[in-house]
Amino acid sequence: MKKELISELFKKFENACYLLEGIECWSAREMQDIFNYTQWRNFENAIAKAKDACVNAGETVSDHFADISKTIPMPKGAAKTIDDIALTRYACYLVAQNSQNQNLQNLRMN
Repeated sequence: MKKELISELFKKFENACYLLEGIECWSAREMQDIFNYTQWRNFENAIAKAKDACVNAGETVSDHFADISKTIPMPKGAAKTIDDIALTRYACYLVAQNSQNQNLQNLRMN
């Protein structure tokens, strides 16, 4: 079961990749779903811890976590702009390592 779950998560992760100014990035909003967070504010906590880990590793946060915004559709044809963060592969790794999500913790422990 664990092998299938890892394979599924890896496929979702790789499929969510896009290029931002020639750099591989992932939308934090999309990673929120892949990491199985239901609320953005909880995922923001994991991102904040990941940013601290980035600093502790001697890296520049802005090189791995870029504040961006995106437009999402709303009912009746309206649109809304929301905050997002473009994450590098390294940033995604740090978020996963600093996640409070039980599913990710179980994968790391086994």
